[in-house]
Amino acid sequence: MIPSPAELGHLSLWLAAAAALVMAAAPVRPALVGLARPAAVAHGLLLLCAYAAMTHAFLVSDFSVSLVATNSHTAKPLLYRLTGVWANHEGSMLLWVLILGVAGLAVALARMPLGETFRARTLGSLGVVALGFLAFLLFASNPFARLDPAPPEGMGLNPLLQDPGLAFHPPTLYVGYVGLVVAFALAVAALLDGKVGPAWARATRPWVTLAWAFLTMGIALGSWWAYYELGWGGWWFWDPVENAALMPWLAATALLHSIRVLETRDALRNWTLMLAIAGFTFSMLGTFIVRSGLLTSVHAFAVDPTRGLFLLVLLLGLTGWALLVWALRAPKVAEGARFAMTSREGVLVVNNLLLMALLAIVFIGTLYPMALEAWNGRQISVGPPYFNATTVPLIVLLAVLMGVGPFLAWKRGTTSGLSRRLLLPGLVATASAGAMLALFGVSGLLALLGVAASAWLAVASLQLLLRRGLTFGRAGTALAHLGVAVSILGATASGALQREALVSIPLGDGFALSGFTVTLDDVAPRAGPNWTALEATLSVTRDGAPVATLRPQSRTYTSPPMETTEAGIAMWRAGDLYAVLGKPDGSGRWQVHFWVKPLIHFIWWGAVLMALGAVVALGGALRLGALARRRRALPAPPAAVPLPAE
Repeated sequence: MIPSPAELGHLSLWLAAAAALVMAAAPVRPALVGLARPAAVAHGLLLLCAYAAMTHAFLVSDFSVSLVATNSHTAKPLLYRLTGVWANHEGSMLLWVLILGVAGLAVALARMPLGETFRARTLGSLGVVALGFLAFLLFASNPFARLDPAPPEGMGLNPLLQDPGLAFHPPTLYVGYVGLVVAFALAVAALLDGKVGPAWARATRPWVTLAWAFLTMGIALGSWWAYYELGWGGWWFWDPVENAALMPWLAATALLHSIRVLETRDALRNWTLMLAIAGFTFSMLGTFIVRSGLLTSVHAFAVDPTRGLFLLVLLLGLTGWALLVWALRAPKVAEGARFAMTSREGVLVVNNLLLMALLAIVFIGTLYPMALEAWNGRQISVGPPYFNATTVPLIVLLAVLMGVGPFLAWKRGTTSGLSRRLLLPGLVATASAGAMLALFGVSGLLALLGVAASAWLAVASLQLLLRRGLTFGRAGTALAHLGVAVSILGATASGALQREALVSIPLGDGFALSGFTVTLDDVAPRAGPNWTALEATLSVTRDGAPVATLRPQSRTYTSPPMETTEAGIAMWRAGDLYAVLGKPDGSGRWQVHFWVKPLIHFIWWGAVLMALGAVVALGGALRLGALARRRRALPAPPAAVPLPAE
């Protein structure tokens, strides 16, 4: 009897676990080192086979696979059959190990200037992590579990997940998480081999840069989806699921700056290794928070306490192993080069400390309510007031330092010419804050500081781009910093200048807000492939001239049954007009919630600029690596031959 694709996929998972075991064991004995590369290649290919088998089951609606039956439906659009593979607990973990397997495959096939033993130790650490997650899939969360008899129809996918923004949000984040896992594996290999220095930093920086870029875009995709899909009018709520992705991003940001110091100046060796372990730890913590059942949200697919306990043991085991390796080997790492605190390295150290302070604030605010509830059953809410009051001042200070750092010299403590270079950013920052106060009546201190900091950083970044001798690294830094400035401006302006109205009006009636007149023209039924809706038509005018037509919906899905809110959004100048349709009151009146959101898109355009800066910097790092390999390949110059004495 020929096995089905699902059975072959399940077998591939078992064989991938065996390959991960070989990867983990290979560095233990010198005679086994040669097995690490072929085992990593086999591990990656087997996971590709397993994932392909699951994708096939979703595409053909094989409801004998329990995961397909509970998360798909024959009426579901093709795109969401494909993305539905990871829009659930088991499938998302399968995608996680697949990306880890592909990363291991890349490490096995890429050049490794640090030697084959170093590569084997790197792959060994990846094997340990992969083995833990494969054990979780095989023993606690099997994606290929079968149903007999198979149901004639599936239950369908959560309607909130049937959206392009959220469909591609998890894999983007997972690439970021796995990039940090590879950086951690390289750090473990460096600790074991004692090879901590510029060469190690050059080998590690592309992985950290890649991870940071994908985490940036993953967080931005999640924020954008929450903004236009959930209909609550905001873009960030400091939700624990949001924070679960933010924490590894903060650790990766600190690591990216620290590894630059190590590569350029051979300084901060132990600190960089510790940040690599922190990035790994918080990527594991993010996976645990979302997938363990601690949270009940659209993102948290697991509610089985057995799975949560398994993931907790896995998190503690992997984190404990990482910290043990660091504690045993870090004292043997030689101290790096020294530097003055008024040098570029000194500013980057302060930058790292501020990022770690932000990380601690987010960590405490996210985990404290969970720990308190687990301890005594008491439930408390830690939300925007706490996070905004504690993080915004630090973000402003970070922006100021980001504008200063690139203009300082490495190692030396001189600040000669610095005031001249920063005069223009200072003037523009002061003028921007003054304009917000005088023209728009914004008097909140944090809002004024946010606008001033964004202007300061934007001008300083543009100055860096226009300097002579522009390199890939400098251009990448300037673009990423410019992206931070743009995002800060978007977040500050959209909050400080936002206006909203909540009204109850009959058809044909309207209201005015911030110079706009909004009229409810119609409410009519609409139908989609697997949903029906009531759709409002709102015409928006300004000074009698038409501006936009918004069509918010109150939508009902059939598979599974669920009501959702679809916001009506239209761009106006550099912002959005945003409307949500509420319920009727039974007397012919409809509830309408309407916002004017200036500069809201700057938040996400800033994230795109940040990721673009990372890509440019990554290109520079790869180019430098190629040049270094070319120099090593050149023959040594001939030794000087002494002339015979006369």
